[in-house]
Amino acid sequence: MHKAFTVKITLAKEPRSFSQAVLDSRWREAMNTEIQALQANKTWSLVPLPSHKKPIGCKWVYKIKYNPDGTIERYKARLVAKGFSQVEGIDYRETFAPVAKLTTVRVLLSLASIQGWHLHQLDVNNAFLNGDLYEDVYMQLPPGFGRKGEHRVCKLHKSLYGLKQASRQWFLKLSSALKAAGFKQSWSDYSLFVRNTQGRFTTLLVYVDDVILAGNSLQDIIETKQFLASHFKLKDMGQLRYFLGIEVARSKQGIVLCQRKYALEVLEDAGFLGAKPSRFPVEQSLTLTRGDGAELKDASQYRRLVGRLIYLTITRPDLVYAVHILSQFMDTPRQPHLDAAYKVLRYVKQTPGQGIFLPSTGQLELTAYCDADWARCKDTRRSTTGYCIFFGNAPISWKTKKQGTVSRSSAEAEYRSMATTCCEITWLRSLLADLNVNHAHAVKLFCDNQAAIHIASNPVFHERTKHIEMDCHVVREKVQRGLVKTMHIRTQEQPANLFTKPLSSKQFSTLLSKLGVINIHTNLRGSIEE
Repeated sequence: MHKAFTVKITLAKEPRSFSQAVLDSRWREAMNTEIQALQANKTWSLVPLPSHKKPIGCKWVYKIKYNPDGTIERYKARLVAKGFSQVEGIDYRETFAPVAKLTTVRVLLSLASIQGWHLHQLDVNNAFLNGDLYEDVYMQLPPGFGRKGEHRVCKLHKSLYGLKQASRQWFLKLSSALKAAGFKQSWSDYSLFVRNTQGRFTTLLVYVDDVILAGNSLQDIIETKQFLASHFKLKDMGQLRYFLGIEVARSKQGIVLCQRKYALEVLEDAGFLGAKPSRFPVEQSLTLTRGDGAELKDASQYRRLVGRLIYLTITRPDLVYAVHILSQFMDTPRQPHLDAAYKVLRYVKQTPGQGIFLPSTGQLELTAYCDADWARCKDTRRSTTGYCIFFGNAPISWKTKKQGTVSRSSAEAEYRSMATTCCEITWLRSLLADLNVNHAHAVKLFCDNQAAIHIASNPVFHERTKHIEMDCHVVREKVQRGLVKTMHIRTQEQPANLFTKPLSSKQFSTLLSKLGVINIHTNLRGSIEE
């Protein structure tokens, strides 16, 4: 059933412009439905434009909505304001609104897999229209709905998608409603809300207008849906299957997350659906610098490609290092950089359905691996930090990052990597506490550098470590308080190597298996259940 669902959502195509959509009666009907909903909500009123005001533009965005079985539920046309032309202090003031961290999504799903929680999804219809607008904002008439000779504009009374303050106004209204229902907002991730009453634990995770509901009581989840439905117009999507472009497949063995549909879209957009596949994303001998080769005449193609690959790393830790290297040349990309990006695409062609496995077995404990590649960057000679953190047997957090300063030794580079990982561990422990998980034991932090481990345990500063005193304090404090326990691991067995350097094909495949990365369309054939 999961395969049938993924095939169906891959087949349908959405128009990219009004000129394409207006040719199809289904999309014309969808645009009419949207305009009627906006008018019924009294989103705007038509008024002459004041002489001292300038209206912002708007555009249509098209999306196909699916039923839980993969069949098309409706064609959705959304009117979006061009908020980038708003002027601060006149058209808007405060804009910030939290959205769920993708690490939080993986932590929640991993915990739900181990605990056997129910997982449901909600979609709030026209969520931003619930937000009240306090500024005077004027907008041009929607494309296709302006009469000839019409000089009036839309004066907005409700927030609209695309406005800079829209997400903030919507989140304020939603969070107020949830707090009134007894939910508490997490300090670790403001988009996470939890409620624990008489052994019934329910958590709600918000990403703009998409909501994940999880908990050990199905009755509590149903009551939460009914409460939200009484305040907002929403659609119950049933069990969680497809969230933010992430395909969620659940079986008795656990949960698999992958982005197969999105990966195929990236390949199609770049014209690589027929490209020769590659077994690994980066050549082991590859070294890229800012002065390599000829500068690209059109850098937008490279930037768009790398930007789309960055989003693909949500469920693809095997791409993190390669994408990190490519993203360093976004300002002035050159031909060798584009060739390296094409190499990544050929690897994606080999494994479009690859994702991470969150098993239903395992302890509710964190385990971390960190590594550093000393002086990896040829332009700045800064080292590269890499880490991956597991919850039980499930990978939940990973990162590749160039260090902020030049390290004078490999031990120093490794130690800075440990400090970065300790900060992530601290945040994850706080997040787990909000999710009602008491992490009583020290988190095991594996490092393949003995010198860095000794620095973490030795309170004496000497000539080699006095200039990294701040990072020393960060790691030592965690060790002394019993929050982190440093341990040694052989370099050949260090999975964090994937995030710091290009590897041989054999070592790449070996370490990838340690990360719980699998191809859902080959490894779990026939085992995915509803």
